[in-house]
Amino acid sequence: MKIDSHAHIGRIFVYNLSYKRVLLSMEKYGVDFSLVSSFESIENDSRGKPVPWILQKRQNRVLIRTVKSVKKAPDRLGALIWLKIRQETPNKRTYRLIEKYRRYIYGIKLHPYRSRTAPDDPRMQPVYELARHFGLPVVSHTGDCEEGDSRHLYNAAKANPDINFVAVHMDIDTDSKNVIGFIKELPNLYGDTTWVPYDNVLNAVRTCGSEKILFGSDNPMDGRDTLQYSKKFFVDLKEDISEEDYENIMHKNAERLFGIKLPAAERT
Repeated sequence: MKIDSHAHIGRIFVYNLSYKRVLLSMEKYGVDFSLVSSFESIENDSRGKPVPWILQKRQNRVLIRTVKSVKKAPDRLGALIWLKIRQETPNKRTYRLIEKYRRYIYGIKLHPYRSRTAPDDPRMQPVYELARHFGLPVVSHTGDCEEGDSRHLYNAAKANPDINFVAVHMDIDTDSKNVIGFIKELPNLYGDTTWVPYDNVLNAVRTCGSEKILFGSDNPMDGRDTLQYSKKFFVDLKEDISEEDYENIMHKNAERLFGIKLPAAERT
């Protein structure tokens, strides 16, 4: 079985990421379940400039739109609620919405690069109170900018030991050595494989143990065949690590961390 812990939906700028595209690519590449967050919550563009106010969407509206998408295929998709951070904080309606749709919501998504706010910024405290209240893991982009450096996520995880955190990308475009050290040190900090070089992932498994690493892809950020870039994890990884380690990375860690429970018929 394969669970993708890091996929996307949403429509903004050049991005038109539909839940149907995610499902079609999952079918093509044999992925059983995906956790999706909506790109519509970005606060900054790819150059770091604020998204024009006319294109901004309120985070509660994005929450509802995300849930509406995953409700159409709840046995294949789950929601990660992408919070905006700099412009908004969780309010009473956020709590009510998560309470109402809790069965479809598996975690909270942060993006320091797209919000220019570090995970250890004091403004993050309402987010962690929300995560704590609902028992939700927090997944966060790491790399690309100062705010995204994994040491900030490490600080947040260390200050909130009762919340589980996932370092998405494990400091993208680096050798991942710093974040691997952080993951090894803290029991509540994990990493995912999204755009992480294969050798870095093997190093993370050897250093931290397979229980600390989750499969992720960013599907379909690089087009309908984004998952083709994960073929090395689908094929070679089976040969390079034990069967138990492979199953931890590909689905068991996600099941445990996010509380994903799939029907027995889907466990292939």
